[in-house]
Order: sequence, then C-alpha cells, then structure tokens
Amino acid sequence: MIELYYWPTPNGWKISIMLEECALPYRMVPVNIGRGEQFAPGFLAISPNNRMPAMVDHAPPGGGAPLAVFESGAILQYLAEKTGQFLPQTLRERYQVLQWLNWQIGGLGPMAGQNGHFLLYAPEKIPYALERYAKEVDRLYGVLDQQLARTQSFVAGQEYSIADMAIFPWVRTHKAQQVELNRFPHVQRWYEALFLRPAVKRGLDLGKDLRAPALTEEARAALFGQTADSIRSSQHQTGGQA
Repeated sequence: MIELYYWPTPNGWKISIMLEECALPYRMVPVNIGRGEQFAPGFLAISPNNRMPAMVDHAPPGGGAPLAVFESGAILQYLAEKTGQFLPQTLRERYQVLQWLNWQIGGLGPMAGQNGHFLLYAPEKIPYALERYAKEVDRLYGVLDQQLARTQSFVAGQEYSIADMAIFPWVRTHKAQQVELNRFPHVQRWYEALFLRPAVKRGLDLGKDLRAPALTEEARAALFGQTADSIRSSQHQTGGQA
C-alpha cells in the first residue's frame, strides 16, 4: 500500500494521475497547505522540503522498511521503475522522457507558478514581474507546441509517459495563466486527448472538494510567508530527525 501525502494542486495531480494509471493501491493523506500542515513535524520526516506531494511505499521493491519519497519528479520516476510502466527501458527513449520530465520540473512548473503568483496572489501588480513571467510561460508553451508538432502524439514520442503526466497538470492551469490555448494547436490537441483518459479524470478528481474557494490570510501566510526559521522550528520539534 502507498500513502500519498497530497493536496489538489498541479504537482499533486501528477502523482494521483500516475497512481491511477498504474492501478496501484494507495491511500490519500490530505496535507492542507493553506493551513500550513506541510510544516507539521511528522510531515517533515517524510518531506524535508516541507512540500507536497510526498509518498510512503509500504511495499518497496526488494522488501525492507517502508520507503519515503518526496519531490514529484522523483516520485514519478520511482513509481515508473516500481511498476515497469510509462518510462522506457531503452537508452534513447528513456532519456527522451527524462529530459521532458526535467523540462517541466525546472521550467514550466516554476515559471507558471511565478506567473500565477503575480497574476493572482501578489498584493500589488508589478508590471515587470507580470511581463517577465508571462513572456517566459508563452515561450515554454511554444517549445512544447513545437515538440508535439514533431511527435504528433505524446510529449516524448509515440508512447504516453510520465513526461505527459508531469506536464499536463500545469497546462490545465492555462486559463489562470491567461494563456490562450488555441494559439498552440498541438498543445491543445494533446491536452484534449489526455483529458479523455479515465485515469486522468480520476486523478484530477482526487480531493477536488478539499480546495478552499478563496485564499484566506491564514493560507497566504502559510503559503507565502515561510522562511528558514520555519524549517528550524519544525526540526526542533522533531528533535532534529528528518
């Protein structure tokens, strides 16, 4: 059994979709990031970066003690290797998938996250920040559109993979990002096709009633007000064990 520490966000959806696609048994453990539950001492032992998603596999390959994994990209790769699904074994195909997985982790996710922050949550509109991140998100959509034009199928080639699962949830936020998807016809075709997958729908539905309708001041402080002292405080409560 896998315990999935989760909240319905793009990074959380990556893992719920993967678990549904693999048909692995799992139990969802909500981590309410708006209440700061990601800074609870018990969660720190699983996710030292105080971020969800994280997971604990109680039946890791080879046996032994339960294995905790944090960071969504590492979790996707772990689950792919555990199940032998959605990550090719041949060298070139495998690294094609891993390249696009890392493209999302290092590019689309952070840039879209900053774009969304300055559009939706920043207390004041900062024109430079709005322009900077909007342009970079636009560029990244262009990169993805060109790649999908080449493959005419999935992101990393002809087979559906963890690269698609990583990128899709961030494209799902395109309206909030103020991205007009019809400007990127290959992305739009791919996105609409993935939305038809039953496992994708189930993954997106996980915990859909958990999200608050509006951002409270408590949630704003939990999400945007943390510093190194927050980490030190959590470590102190766990006796320095992580």
